[in-house]
Amino acid sequence: MSDQIQLDIISDPICPWCYIGKAGLDAALAKNPDHPFRIEWHPFQLNPDMAEGGMDRREYLETKFGGKENAVKVYGRIADAAKAAGLKINFEGIEKTPNTINAHRLIHWAGLEGRQTVIVSKLFQAYFVDGRDIGDVDVLIDIAVEAEMDRDMVTRLFASDSDRADIAQRDLNSRKKGVTGVPTFVVANQHVLPGAQPADLWERVLDELRNQPAPQA
Repeated sequence: MSDQIQLDIISDPICPWCYIGKAGLDAALAKNPDHPFRIEWHPFQLNPDMAEGGMDRREYLETKFGGKENAVKVYGRIADAAKAAGLKINFEGIEKTPNTINAHRLIHWAGLEGRQTVIVSKLFQAYFVDGRDIGDVDVLIDIAVEAEMDRDMVTRLFASDSDRADIAQRDLNSRKKGVTGVPTFVVANQHVLPGAQPADLWERVLDELRNQPAPQA
């Protein structure tokens, strides 16, 4: 498969289903190194009104899900899905639910350097495995450096309001187009796959793309 096909992924780096969905996609792409996808990540904030400094994780979950019992049930399902995808989420290590506007700014800047998926992977690792606060600008700068981005440049960008309004507008545009949850995958700007899809589904998608007749000249 030589012709590239756009795969747009609407996601939030604190969304466990986005982390699980990426694992499914990654597994399929690893088996199909000749895949045609050109991947671009797009912003969606699960909590667009979150305080800039975030909030206590336990308080957030119990408020969101209507009490501790419901939160435990929901996260039990997430833990099972993560295990099936070959992931282990360190829930105990997550102390805070952050505002993700700055994480999305970093993903955007990484895209300009062709490092977007690397940054997304590092953000998932930082939040779900290492228990780092990805709402903290200093943590985000360190993650950028780990992905071989320039520390001084990223520090200057974070010190400004660069791309903050643009990220918020892109998030709003996705909602206006009907996106209500993430991850949402859009193949070739035509086919929408909502939710964390398993590797075998992506392998079927790749098979279908591989077997499509070549366009007529």
